[in-house]
Amino acid sequence: MTDTVRPEQSSADDHLSILRDMREKALQGGGQKRVEAQHAKGKMTARERLSVLLDEGSFQELGALATHSLSDFGMADKRFPGDGVITGFGKINGRRVAVYAQDFTVLGGSFSQVQAQKINKIQDLALESGIPIVGLNDSGGARVQEGVRSLAAYGEVFQRNVASSGVIPQVSLIMGPCAGGAVYSPALTDFTIMVDQTSNMFLTGPEIVASVTGEEVTADELGGAAVHAGRSGVAQFEAKSEVEALELTKLLLSYLPANTSEDAPILISDDNPDRMDEALNTIVSEDERKGYDMRTVLDQIFDADSILEVHQAFAPNAICAFARLDGRPVGIVANQPLVMSGVLDIDSSDKISRFIRICDVYSIPVITFVDCPGYLPGVEQEYNGVIRHGAKIIYAYCQATVPKISVVTRKAIGGSYVALSSKQMGSDVAFAWPTAQIAVMGSEGAARLLHGKQIRESEDPAATEAAFIADYRERFFNPYRAADLGQIDEVIEPKETRPRLVRALEVLQTKVAPTVAKKHGLFPV
Repeated sequence: MTDTVRPEQSSADDHLSILRDMREKALQGGGQKRVEAQHAKGKMTARERLSVLLDEGSFQELGALATHSLSDFGMADKRFPGDGVITGFGKINGRRVAVYAQDFTVLGGSFSQVQAQKINKIQDLALESGIPIVGLNDSGGARVQEGVRSLAAYGEVFQRNVASSGVIPQVSLIMGPCAGGAVYSPALTDFTIMVDQTSNMFLTGPEIVASVTGEEVTADELGGAAVHAGRSGVAQFEAKSEVEALELTKLLLSYLPANTSEDAPILISDDNPDRMDEALNTIVSEDERKGYDMRTVLDQIFDADSILEVHQAFAPNAICAFARLDGRPVGIVANQPLVMSGVLDIDSSDKISRFIRICDVYSIPVITFVDCPGYLPGVEQEYNGVIRHGAKIIYAYCQATVPKISVVTRKAIGGSYVALSSKQMGSDVAFAWPTAQIAVMGSEGAARLLHGKQIRESEDPAATEAAFIADYRERFFNPYRAADLGQIDEVIEPKETRPRLVRALEVLQTKVAPTVAKKHGLFPV
């Protein structure tokens, strides 16, 4: 007796065969030749990138079979399952994330109405589920054949970027070209990561720049990773390779909560919370003209190997970083005495204020290390709005409701003292090292302002000026006057900084700050 195949079974097998064929086509992207061309540029395919980013076996794809409906402009035979973008959700280190990755092997990753629909769907799911969204951008731009439809599709993505802002973390990776309207979506997200040599961002490409202005420039010179990470400040991170960029994304998300209703993950630390490093007691030279590396200070205070700098190459006179203190994520704002003596200027003001607002949104405490002689003087700074940009720092600190702790290590002069997490800016706990210099202005300027007539009329102006300078320094260039007035809570030995910060955060972790009901304030943008 022979087995027979029932018609129902045959039909089911046919359906499964069709489904498997379509899935296989989706996995192939634009075909082997285009995959090889992508590899020849030193770039991975979209699926290869996702395999590095996500935990093994965790990716669940959505919209794999979606295709465009264009029949004109020679597009009828150029339909690919997925339409040039892979969307779905998965896990990073066991934590849920939503992802989308543009596939340059399919029609150059060109942005289409279908792409927007898929990205919008995963953005909506991420927002509703309260999980981070990571976008991998690698696209030649809007799909010209779709005309205004592709442009309108950008707007739909931007709307969701704004709706998600301050609710869930949004991370953009630039893994290839990103031009025209496409650049605004990454600019609206929390963090942008670029890859050296293989990624670029610009509103208008080199050809248009050359035709309009006559300037000859390459894509990398116009909008490469080094430009945006170090000069424009558009990118918060620059990676040497795609794998490094993807690993950096994993690390960055480890400091952030899944959404603003949750706490950032706390890790068990084997770094003693009471550890004290004697080297801190002597790191600040008695000669105030000598700088020191603030990064060395931070490395000796926070959990070992836990510091992740944000905007490291941009405005290096200021340091902004995530770190851990006894396993708890914190944000660091610090002046860097080795660069421009740690002064505040336009770029550093933008850098600091944006970072404070990110920490505040995600309920990450902010710890500020102050060694600043003031704002950078000069015509260029004034003409370009240093007042407006400097006001951003004040606004950000005043608005932030997270725990705020300050440590004055040396200079805290004039307006910079007030702006950088002073008591008036809402600092909860203010520490100072014995080397702190807290004053309205520098001793030389103060002596001339207060005693100019006496100096000019004295028999020995130089000696008289030196005496007044010494007197001013003795009376005001120390932290004790500020401590007398309650502007500093405690003067501590530098080596005590780590345990003091740990104890302060233990108390402040349940801080609840009163807020005033209003639509929103007018941030000095």
